[in-house]
Amino acid sequence: MASLVLCLVSFAFCFLHYSLASNNFNQDFDVTWGDGRAKVLNNGKLLTLSLDKVSGSGVKSKKEYLFGRIDMQLKLVRGNSAGTVTTYYLSSQGSTHDEIDFEFLGNLSGDPYIVHTNVYTQGKGDKEQQFYLWFDPTADFHTYSILWNPQTIIFYVDSTPIRVFKNMKSSGVPYPNNQPMRVYASLWNADDWATRGGLIKTNWSNAPFIASFRNFKDNNACIWEFRKSSCTNSTKSWFSQELDSTSQARLQWVQKNYMVYNYCNDINRFPQGIPLECTFNSTTS
Repeated sequence: MASLVLCLVSFAFCFLHYSLASNNFNQDFDVTWGDGRAKVLNNGKLLTLSLDKVSGSGVKSKKEYLFGRIDMQLKLVRGNSAGTVTTYYLSSQGSTHDEIDFEFLGNLSGDPYIVHTNVYTQGKGDKEQQFYLWFDPTADFHTYSILWNPQTIIFYVDSTPIRVFKNMKSSGVPYPNNQPMRVYASLWNADDWATRGGLIKTNWSNAPFIASFRNFKDNNACIWEFRKSSCTNSTKSWFSQELDSTSQARLQWVQKNYMVYNYCNDINRFPQGIPLECTFNSTTS
């Protein structure tokens, strides 16, 4: 009987330790800037970032990743958020860095947020797509996910794909597949460009602006440590995941009804011709 009790106590302790250790912003992230404006609350379960006229705030993950599915729930700044940008993205470091971006561009009260996405490879971006959302992202938390594997990058909102960027290195298109990246989140002022190209400025009487984050998940990700990946093989389903026919239909629905900008269609921006990846398939970039 004593052995059974000891076993149960040990199991309960391990379960409690695991529960507390997982999804804990104190353990998963470092505050990188903001002078106290980034706050971890509820025993590590909630992260809030704030912005006032003096400064915004930001965090980065303690771990680096080379491929994975990263999930985060966000509740964006409420009310008049014009001029503000809330970000959640993956990035490596240096002048030739890779980056996969979610940026949420604030707007006047009652007007929708714009979800700005971009992919950088070897320090070069210029691959922007922007979308409205089909819900109010300030009223509650919603899940924003980045799937990044050797074949493709997929941006998801509540498990609905909104954008795909495929690996087309064989055709001469750079793809981020050899630089480990950390997860970043920030809230900052960008009223020189964020809202209607900078026409609408931040109303500081509404400060502090606050965005909230919770339920960070990196369960399906390859942790980069000691110059090697934690993924010893590629048998995990997400490692080769691409869109099935149902997901393709959802992607097309989003792009038809909610896309507000696609760099592939901006012929004025690329007078020499649209980027190479755009010539393959309009839903791949």
